[in-house]
Amino acid sequence: MRTDTAFVMTPAHIVVFDLDGTLVDTAPDLINALNFVLDREGLPPVPFEPARKMIGAGARKMIERGLELEGRSATIEDITRLTSDFIDHYAAHIADASRPFEGVENALGDLQRLGFRLAVCTNKLEWLSKLLLDQLGMSSRFSAICGADTFGVSKPDPAILKQTVARGGGHLSSAIMVGDAGPDVGVARRAGIPVIGVEFGYTEVPIADLKPDRLINHMSELSEAVQSLMSQRQAT
Repeated sequence: MRTDTAFVMTPAHIVVFDLDGTLVDTAPDLINALNFVLDREGLPPVPFEPARKMIGAGARKMIERGLELEGRSATIEDITRLTSDFIDHYAAHIADASRPFEGVENALGDLQRLGFRLAVCTNKLEWLSKLLLDQLGMSSRFSAICGADTFGVSKPDPAILKQTVARGGGHLSSAIMVGDAGPDVGVARRAGIPVIGVEFGYTEVPIADLKPDRLINHMSELSEAVQSLMSQRQAT
């Protein structure tokens, strides 16, 4: 961990994280929930790797893409019913196999010791996000945990990130986003803040192709990347 920060720390400094594919490897439990509802419809399971790339836009979109993959069309009412079943099953099994990515706990601790506030901005529902982080013993690290239903908008709409920063007690001029996919890069760009991309998450388009301000392939690299970007922000 670097301890020689080249920027002036204030209480408004905040690092905002995506959840699925960035902080926590939730793929096993999400894919199990998807295949649970598909099985009830008489459809075969989606293989793990294709299903992994469907994560990130919320339960409803994941189900729509799972049905598309099987060549199945569905009405809005069908999708709503399946989404409800998915959420019920997922909530009951939310941390069966989901675990923080390697190095996450240490990286969060490093940032907190440096004085950063931490927040979560995800397209997962807020109550599911809090349930997951509660069960993993991580909720207390975050000054705000905001989901797609918190403000009525989802990433990449910049309103969700701006309001997450505000709820977390931060300021946009001293904020950095960390994520694994297009919605994370997009929301950061639209909100006017730098973004760090993680290379171990869930995305159909390689995160490097989306040109985040920094790329890391392990959470042990996060603290240095955050400090470097924050120094650049204060120098401009």
